[in-house]
Amino acid sequence: MVETLPHHTPPPPNHHQVLVLKSAICSRLLLVTLIILFRTLVSPYDTSASLNPPCLSTPNPNSTTHPSPLENGVVWDSVYFLRIAQCGYEYEQTFAFLPLLPLSLSLSSHTLFAFLSPFLNQRPLLALSAYVINNMAFVLAALYFYKLSLTVLKDPQIALRATVFFCFNPASIFYSSIYSESLYALLCFGGMYHFMSGGNNLAVLFFALSGCARSNGVLNAGYLCFQTMHRAYHAMFQEKRVTLALQIVIAGALRTACIFAPFVAFQAYGYYNMCVGRSPDEIRPWCKARIPLLYNYIQSHYWGVGFLRYFQLKQLPNFLLASPILSLALCSVVHYAKSRPQNFLSLGFLAPMEEKSCGVVFLLDELSRSKEARSVKKSSVRVEAEHSNLRRRKNVSKGDAANVHLESEPAAIWPGYLSASVLPFVLHLGFMACTAFFIMHVQVSTRFLSASPPLYWFASYIMAYPGKYSRWGYVMWAYSIAYIFLGSLLFSNFYPFT
Repeated sequence: MVETLPHHTPPPPNHHQVLVLKSAICSRLLLVTLIILFRTLVSPYDTSASLNPPCLSTPNPNSTTHPSPLENGVVWDSVYFLRIAQCGYEYEQTFAFLPLLPLSLSLSSHTLFAFLSPFLNQRPLLALSAYVINNMAFVLAALYFYKLSLTVLKDPQIALRATVFFCFNPASIFYSSIYSESLYALLCFGGMYHFMSGGNNLAVLFFALSGCARSNGVLNAGYLCFQTMHRAYHAMFQEKRVTLALQIVIAGALRTACIFAPFVAFQAYGYYNMCVGRSPDEIRPWCKARIPLLYNYIQSHYWGVGFLRYFQLKQLPNFLLASPILSLALCSVVHYAKSRPQNFLSLGFLAPMEEKSCGVVFLLDELSRSKEARSVKKSSVRVEAEHSNLRRRKNVSKGDAANVHLESEPAAIWPGYLSASVLPFVLHLGFMACTAFFIMHVQVSTRFLSASPPLYWFASYIMAYPGKYSRWGYVMWAYSIAYIFLGSLLFSNFYPFT
């Protein structure tokens, strides 16, 4: 059956963007309120986070004063981020935390919030900067996610539903805490949107900066690699232009290198600080490796990260904690693969022509777009006719619609999610989910996968369409709300949570 995507995307309704803005702001106010409430009512499990010894390089006499209420939320990794912003990278294990958030905190505390320095010491001032930056970044990330969803799915209602679900996602506590999730989501969604809109150079900038926020930001280079493969294939085998194919490959390689460059530069900075100028007795084992990767060594040595290293009986509760998000990721990937097996298994190279015309125009080189546009024009009448027929069949009666089976007519039920444009996002999600399950601390999956668009797109279609799967929409909302409250209670009081 032909993919039912309209040829022209209607402009997004302004009131949808207003709703997105309101949802994002309300969700952050809710999280901040819950954090303050649970921090007030519950005694924290560990109170050592308030300790702030002087910096090794430049001791600060104010660092040993009594903690401010602003520091009550400095728990878990927040301790590292504030310490780096305050003192720099003093210890080997601190290099596990990438520099974008600490640099942003340090810069904003000395500029935007400098007027508060007479009233606040350095650490609470940095904490205040972090709360403001992360919550503002989340609101911008939600707006970018709506624009991305609208561009890919071609459905304002589904895009809005997916964005609202993102605003109240199960990992929400981390987006309003001193963590790098908000900055990463902003840069990740921004890069994806510009990538889908044809702005590759701007997408490279966003993706490169995302690699400065979280290490998995470098995996966003996969989108450019996917695009380069399809462009080179089109130029080589469709247009028979070898020179153009070579140019496309070189341009793609350079863009990919730009995305990796900040992360590689940070590893070089770590090598210079930890290895250069040290006596033989002080040199760490990773410094002598053929490829001295500090990040990999830290994750393995200090956090025990590695292939199947977390598969222990005592970690079963953590696997259960991560099971909802991993199940959603699995269903998202499997549903796409089962509904579009040829497109999925061939990485989009064997997708039907109509699907390529409507869904993968962004993959083609600018020099080839005029030819592809003619193909789109020829097929648009046929696609629109089928789209009208499907809409008539879908609107025959509400009773019939309620009994539609999700696998019987996937293109009619899931017009946007099963398009060829979604394939690179599904592949990226599949790789991330496998990494989280087999290599990482599995409980981190909830926040590790929280910036993966297919999770929300898949869930939004389940919530939108009636039928035997509609009850799963209520289950997803219940799961998300439960994790918001559970995370606010446990995480803010230094109890283990993802």
